[in-house]
Amino acid sequence: MATRAAQRRERIYVDGEWLETENAISVSDLADGGTFAQVTAADPATAHAALEAAHEIKPRMRETTVVERAQWCETIAEDLREREEELAEVIVREAGKPISSARGEVTQAAERFDRAAEEARNIVSKGEFREGSTEGHEGWQAIVKHEPIGAVLCITPYNYPLATTALQVAPALAAGNSVLLKPASKTPISAAILADVVSEVEGIPEGAFNFVPGDASEIGDVLAGDDRVNAIAMTGSSGAGKHVARESGMVNLHMELGGNAPAIVFEDADLTDVAGNCAKGSFKYAGQRCSAVSRVLAHESVHDDLVDLIDGQMDAWQPGDLFEEDTTVGPLISEDQADWVETLVTDAVEKGADLVRGGERRAPDGVTDDLESQFFEPTLLADVPHDARIVDEEQFGPIAAITPFEDEQAALEIANGSDLALDAAVFTNDYKRAMRVAERVDAGAVRINGAPSHGMGDVPFGGNKDSGIGREGLDASIHEMMRTKSIVL
Repeated sequence: MATRAAQRRERIYVDGEWLETENAISVSDLADGGTFAQVTAADPATAHAALEAAHEIKPRMRETTVVERAQWCETIAEDLREREEELAEVIVREAGKPISSARGEVTQAAERFDRAAEEARNIVSKGEFREGSTEGHEGWQAIVKHEPIGAVLCITPYNYPLATTALQVAPALAAGNSVLLKPASKTPISAAILADVVSEVEGIPEGAFNFVPGDASEIGDVLAGDDRVNAIAMTGSSGAGKHVARESGMVNLHMELGGNAPAIVFEDADLTDVAGNCAKGSFKYAGQRCSAVSRVLAHESVHDDLVDLIDGQMDAWQPGDLFEEDTTVGPLISEDQADWVETLVTDAVEKGADLVRGGERRAPDGVTDDLESQFFEPTLLADVPHDARIVDEEQFGPIAAITPFEDEQAALEIANGSDLALDAAVFTNDYKRAMRVAERVDAGAVRINGAPSHGMGDVPFGGNKDSGIGREGLDASIHEMMRTKSIVL
């Protein structure tokens, strides 16, 4: 176990200055219990100051070159790598993520800044030349070029507090926008370290990056509803996303929201491979991922065999000391989240699901009393009926819920029955069926013979229905954070 870090106190960063207010957010230590940090909470007045700073700097940011902005991003990436151990420990404590995953998140965040620099150079260098092709426009010549959209509000989640933040902030800065970063209140410390890194980068104008942690009830609507914001990048729940959309007005919305990914398993699939993919897809980071495999739809002829194989994988996915390298599962982010997972499991069992393994609030040895209620055992449910809530609702917990289907059409009806449509997976050795089902599943991304994964964001991802608006990824996000201008010669 790592030595407990000294109590941290982080501040707001607005218009090039570090600020304090009377209020602070306490951040729970999900590794050792208690509180390990505080961050100053922005009030509405501070939020308005940040909005004004981000707005006033827009003309200056439009004058920056892609070479300058790429250098900023590369410097940020280098500095994040230099602070890897500090950031990894913070992510373990604030997010409850095992240390190996936390280090991977720092690596991923740094690489996203590097890739944003590459993508910005690529996009800006590829403007268009067009000639008029309609009557009355004969002889017209035009240049279509990219320019920054303006001020981007980044609203980030608790489950990947640094990597997802990088996925929003890096393309926003690389595209030449000013940024307002509002982190999740449960996990603001890694974002505060990022703010410190950005503040030290030579050349970034004051006001171009603003860090405004705070309670959503206090500053959320102030930020999202202000017409000085030109785009909102958000990762969060569907309910929160809908609220922001109602408040935001005429801005470019770039949202990845809730997920309930089905893994559709046909009778000809390699079940050993399926079991490994589904176990990892369901239990990694205790299932607290938008792309998690939330329900396994198994053909009735292989349902029982697949249950046994996933059961055999579960010893590798058990909670332990978060600072041990071989720990794979930690606590849920809060007691309320554990309550929600318990509700879904209870509902499934009451409706006839077979509880094969787990299903209890049980913490590993050595956990402090204040954290015990946040642990939920990795759980395997079989023969889950189609009307169980867990089949259609986002769980964000360590649950593998397996439900049988009769044929391809039935599998599609179950998969498409949810209001959530972010990711899906199809497991089969029949290429034609794989493509046919992938095209008919309502999801923003479908992976064939593998668990959903957003990776570095080199492939666009995002949701349909209540799972979001637009597509994310370094290339996709930069396009969303720029606008085009046609100059007719």
